[in-house]
Amino acid sequence: MEAEIKSINDIQEEIIQEFEVYDDWMDKYNYIIELSRSLPVIDPKLKINCNLISGCQSKVWLNAVYTDGVIKYSADSDAIITKGIIALLIRVLSGRKPDEILNADLYFIDKIGLRQNLSPTRSNGLLAMIKQMKLYALAFKTKYEKTL
Repeated sequence: MEAEIKSINDIQEEIIQEFEVYDDWMDKYNYIIELSRSLPVIDPKLKINCNLISGCQSKVWLNAVYTDGVIKYSADSDAIITKGIIALLIRVLSGRKPDEILNADLYFIDKIGLRQNLSPTRSNGLLAMIKQMKLYALAFKTKYEKTL
């Protein structure tokens, strides 16, 4: 029997619960660093300029592949906190249909206090990562999903 696929909101709720365990932001940052280690290693051939996200202070490479109607993301960063943040975004958005990604309300970011506790440059980077993931979704939707 196949495992039930969790919704985007189910995964966001899991993340919110995981972060509720920590009282202060240093502990939350340490958890984000821990999450960065869970990010699968990206193929070095994908660390190319066209996969770099502009708007991030640190280098973030994001790749997306459309297979069987869903988008699978892979990423890496040269900054450990940024790598943890992209790991969270991939956990929520990877393996989804383009419409699910485009319509996703990523409320967990505010609920865990991430946006409020990032420097302005990291906050801009977070928005750039989300924007790029949604742009990939829009591109794949346009290319592969013909309207009737």
